[in-house]
Amino acid sequence: MTDAFATAHLNHIAVTPASGDAAQRVLSKLDFADSWAEITQWEGYEPTPLVSLSGLAAQIGVARIDYKHEGPRFGLGSFKALGGAYAAMRVLQRELANQLGHAVTLEDIRKGVYAEACHHITLSSATDGNHGRSLAWGCQRVGAPCKIYIHAEVSEGRAQAMRDLGADVVRIDGDYDDSVNLAKSEAADNGWFVVSDTSWEGYSEPPRDVMAGYGVMTREACEALDQAPTHVFLQGGVGGLAASVAAFLRQYWGDKAPRVVIVEPDLAACLFESARKGVPTAVQIDEETIMAGLSCGEPSEMAWEILREEASDFVTMPDSIVAPTVRLLANGESGDAKVDAGESAVAGLATLIAAMRDVHMARALGLDKSSRVLLIGSEGVTDPAIFEAIMSGADHI
Repeated sequence: MTDAFATAHLNHIAVTPASGDAAQRVLSKLDFADSWAEITQWEGYEPTPLVSLSGLAAQIGVARIDYKHEGPRFGLGSFKALGGAYAAMRVLQRELANQLGHAVTLEDIRKGVYAEACHHITLSSATDGNHGRSLAWGCQRVGAPCKIYIHAEVSEGRAQAMRDLGADVVRIDGDYDDSVNLAKSEAADNGWFVVSDTSWEGYSEPPRDVMAGYGVMTREACEALDQAPTHVFLQGGVGGLAASVAAFLRQYWGDKAPRVVIVEPDLAACLFESARKGVPTAVQIDEETIMAGLSCGEPSEMAWEILREEASDFVTMPDSIVAPTVRLLANGESGDAKVDAGESAVAGLATLIAAMRDVHMARALGLDKSSRVLLIGSEGVTDPAIFEAIMSGADHI
């Protein structure tokens, strides 16, 4: 295993989670049940693999590592397929009911009953790639126009994947947060409907639906496990993935729910800063991380409601350990099944390996030979050119 892990610098904050019921209130059991009932009816649905990395677990000194591999999800390459497309249908459901003056079912939208009406409802969002791809796919399935905003550092491969699904893609000069602001303002000017995975004041329904959709992934993982994990390492970003997984784990396992460790690139650590200050805190992104899906400077307020009560640890990691982890998985270096993973997918695994190479960090995170760690491999190869460069030995893209 490369020395990059032994020399990696991890920053860690341990917090005492606030008391409360956000894991039940912000995302209810009904929210998760509704998304499960709908998404499992979609053509092409099947659970994604929960891969046991037993060889790597033995090598680094923990009892078990389970890696939820989202690369095969609906052929879109990431867990985002569950969120954006489901939230799109829910936005259409609400707007169609408003226009028509009667209740509209998701099943009827899915089956094309309202295809003509959907054609006149434009959905839009900002994205680093995967959320927009999911939204574009969801719009294509029901015939709704789709407008996607991307920032300067989103790869052309990811942009083209959204165009191939029928989206009108607009690239701006700024960063992710700038693209979010432009998507909001142009939607307001044009009567479009924003389907975002992050919430802000006065905007909560679509982000809640996005997080509810992610619950399908977590339910699959829980049902495949024979006991609760002791730890779950969750990627940061705006916090939607982490909050959804943490909430579902609490609902499913109760008092046996695992210790929640939030992991972020040190170049975009808005949740780390939020934990340090105790309130949602935006950070300036001066340099883009290799983990494009985690390059977010402003946390989702709704997600933070859950994380402030469920997460006990916040860790930042350097980009230097991302590419080695992608190669480790793809080459099956520890004798485990080979997994082709994207850059954002390996944040938790890279941090786990680095933490276990540092006795003080391992102790701080409560990791030892009895630990059973759940990881969310949030994406597969969503940009083949970047994956090829990493596999050829590049550590920086």
